[in-house]
Amino acid sequence: MPLLKAPPKQPKSATIQIRVEEEVKLRLEKYAEFINSSPAYVVTEALKLLFKKDEEFKSWLGQHTNNDNLNQIEGAPLTEIVKKA
Repeated sequence: MPLLKAPPKQPKSATIQIRVEEEVKLRLEKYAEFINSSPAYVVTEALKLLFKKDEEFKSWLGQHTNNDNLNQIEGAPLTEIVKKA
């Protein structure tokens, strides 16, 4: 058995550019500092939580995508999803 474990695979990532209120940006940076992480990690995890908890969105998404599209959405950058739509 190896003494060290292999690092977990990092999922593919994509770059997005958004505009937020200055106060939101400042709180995002503070929250990232609070959990000793990056703002990108905070945004990613917050969006995952939102998508997981919003039952109405999940229902809507199920009606607006088929299984192939859903699998692509879960692994594809948003820019690719928009181009396909």
